[in-house]
Amino acid sequence: MTDLSIAALALETGIPKETLRMWERRYGFPQPTRNARGERRYPVQQVARLRQVRRLLDLGMRPGQVLTLSPEELEQAAPRPPSPDTLDPGLVDLIKRHDDEGLRQELRARLLREGLRRFVCESAAGMLTTVGDGWARGVLEVFEEHHFSAQLDSVLREAVAQLPPGARRPRVLLTTLSGEPHTLGLMLAFALLRVEGAAGILLGAQTPESQIVAAAEAFAADAVALSFSEYVDPGAVRLGVRRLRQALPPDVALWCGGRSAQRLKRPPAGVVIFSDLEQLAAVLESRGVVGN
Repeated sequence: MTDLSIAALALETGIPKETLRMWERRYGFPQPTRNARGERRYPVQQVARLRQVRRLLDLGMRPGQVLTLSPEELEQAAPRPPSPDTLDPGLVDLIKRHDDEGLRQELRARLLREGLRRFVCESAAGMLTTVGDGWARGVLEVFEEHHFSAQLDSVLREAVAQLPPGARRPRVLLTTLSGEPHTLGLMLAFALLRVEGAAGILLGAQTPESQIVAAAEAFAADAVALSFSEYVDPGAVRLGVRRLRQALPPDVALWCGGRSAQRLKRPPAGVVIFSDLEQLAAVLESRGVVGN
């Protein structure tokens, strides 16, 4: 196989191009060569190393801890891949068979058995871990992981559409900051809001800060909820969150969740970090708004 472009490397690893460039500048890895036109080209061997990096990030390590390791140190730090017995064989088999409707039917069946609240707070996280482990072991391809996430998102949207619109407080605006394209975390939180009868306003990904502030006012939001995947640099998270907190009115709470948000040991004043959806559920059950 020839060397990969940055777009191909992003597809192979599931790591956004912006993150790959930032890691290169800050940590010296990945290490591209340049072709005659000055475009980045990456040896295919770096895909395996980035898989190890991503797995360690999934486990809660910081990019600065992982990307400065030598290949030998990274190999030692990487956890042993889970045995097939620890995976969900039925789910993995469905994904590997590329049975689009079969996968959706299985997700719908699990949701029906468990109810939307348990499905969101417990089962979805377990399935995402299974899929991530399968990718780390080389059992699943990146496109299969992406396809599963898309089907999970689709089933969640179907379930939410059958519920009455949330009318109770808090009214929560959900989005991500620029540079964060992942939205599945937002969809899980949005589904939980709807289960609890709270009003959720889903903006989608990468909303400019000024537009978040404008939307919070337009929708009379009690809180703004942001989601951060493990690939966003904690420094960028801290800066973006601090700027948004300063721009929002004091009576609008700012809630943050996701891997990179949880790495903020000392979040800015007035910012609440949610460790999981159960914590959000507890706040919604109490009809409270923390952080303002």
